[in-house]
Amino acid sequence: MLLNLSLDKKIVEIPIVQIRPGKTKVRKIFEQSKMKELAQSIGKNGLIHPIEVRKIGSDEYEVISGERRLRAAVMCGKRKIQCIVIDCDEKQAGIISLTENIQRRDLNIFEEAQSIERLMKEYGMTRQEVALRTGRNLADVINRIKLLKLEEEERTIMMKYMLTEYHAYALLRIEDPVIRRVALSEVIEKGMNVRQTEKYIEEILEGGFTKYERKQKNKLIIKNIEIFENSISKAIDLMQESGLDADAEKTEESGYIEYTIRIPKRRRIKEKKNTKTA
Repeated sequence: MLLNLSLDKKIVEIPIVQIRPGKTKVRKIFEQSKMKELAQSIGKNGLIHPIEVRKIGSDEYEVISGERRLRAAVMCGKRKIQCIVIDCDEKQAGIISLTENIQRRDLNIFEEAQSIERLMKEYGMTRQEVALRTGRNLADVINRIKLLKLEEEERTIMMKYMLTEYHAYALLRIEDPVIRRVALSEVIEKGMNVRQTEKYIEEILEGGFTKYERKQKNKLIIKNIEIFENSISKAIDLMQESGLDADAEKTEESGYIEYTIRIPKRRRIKEKKNTKTA
């Protein structure tokens, strides 16, 4: 069921020392250059949009939405900040925090995907409910969740090199994470746009093994041959220990390895004669 709250829009000024960060932690990355720009703007023009908080003690508040603005206010030396105090519990605060950040579209694509996932897993919302509450269509919500199939390191690299969500969707067509990582490196190294990336991924999928993948496959084949040879040696030793006069001969040619294994049809057990001494 979707959450509906009647919000008190009264704006009050609260000392920053009485406000602590929220538990939801929607945003993980705060770009310093953009934070400085925001701090300068707040210092010059004031805070355009108040932050949202909830009261958690007699003189203590917790941020629901606006941690970035709070940090910027601290950077420019503000002692107080304009707030809207919302009467809600921890669960309601979490839902408000996640949905409002998604609605404002000021998160990166992976933070947004994680927020959607949290609304579903932690707060029991369906994809349809997330779409309705955040003003997105259902297809957008479904596609955002798919982005989380990328490994954490892949996401970090993509954000570092400012690749788009469409780069991500193209890369996700490669299911093998090792090959996908190689493709990601190639996309970054050659500065591919979305269309070039899609074409490159299509070539990988249609053309079979990449050079890197063939190299990995060859390593696996060599390893399997070593295991096979070891198994033959162990089998011969076991037969000999049980009394079978078996042996194996290995011949190596330029293009192949040949094994000749000889096992007698009848079991020949070496018998020891016991001699009695008078």
